[in-house]
This record gives sequence, structure tokens and C-alpha cells, in this order.
Amino acid sequence: MRSSSALLDCSAATPAVNDTELMAAAIAEARLGAAEGGIPIGSVLAIDGEIVGRGHNRRIQRGSAVLHAEMDALEDAGRLDAAAYRRSALYSTLSPCDMCTGAVLLYRIPRVVIGENRTFRGPEDYSRSRGVVLDVVDDPDCVDMMTSFIAKNPDLWSEDIGE
Repeated sequence: MRSSSALLDCSAATPAVNDTELMAAAIAEARLGAAEGGIPIGSVLAIDGEIVGRGHNRRIQRGSAVLHAEMDALEDAGRLDAAAYRRSALYSTLSPCDMCTGAVLLYRIPRVVIGENRTFRGPEDYSRSRGVVLDVVDDPDCVDMMTSFIAKNPDLWSEDIGE
């Protein structure tokens, strides 16, 4: 796992006891999305190492313009107070896009664990410049899911990332 230094004090958001287990939950969400006919991206929000929200990209399934995996996980977590977000970490199988990064910044989620950023790289440098700790796992399952999906569904993928 590669880690970046942060500009803000993230001591309250220390790495979860088991990042591997939490990323596995995000991968399970991605697989669920694929099984539903959607884009295989999954995410979980964890507070103090415990999952409080799960989600996967549901743009196709729900005909949504904004229901990316990270947004779905945040929605699943429901309303949280500011202190809870500051103790959280977001796990995503793919590097978050501009929209999802905006939610991370809005709620001041201090840490994002990224399954892979080979097939798509969101505004990671900007996130780091705003103090978010990003850990890129470079998980082969995440890479394989996205590589296969993009090869089979280039138009859906382009739509999802706004191209």
C-alpha cells in the first residue's frame, strides 16, 4: 500500500485495523453492482474501523446521474454528525471522480483507500493538497473488474465518467 503525507492532523482517522477486510467489502459491493448489470465499482464508509455505509455504482440500475459507489455508500450511512465523518475512512474500488472527491472534501473525510487508479484516476493530487490521506492499494481484482468492464462497455464507461 502506498501512502501520502497529509496537511491536516488525521490522528483521529488512523488506518483501520483491517484495511484488507474493508476493501474486500467494497469489492463485494462492486461485484453486486456488476451482477445487477451496472458498473463494477463499490465503496464502503467505515468509522473507527466499522462499516456504517455500503454502496455500489447504481447509475444504470436507477437511471441516476449521480449515484456513484461513493455517493451510494454515503447515502446508505445516512445523516452523520461532523465528528463522525472526521473519524471515518472511505474505501473505494476505483479512484474517486471529481463529484465523489467533492463529497469527501465537503464532509472532511480524512482518508480514502483506493482499490486501483490505473483505469481511472480522479483528482488525487487535489485531494492530497486539501489534506486527504490517500492509500492506493493497486488490487488486481479491482483492476481486472474495471479493465474487463471498460473493454466490454466503452460507451457506458464514457458516460459514467462524463466523456
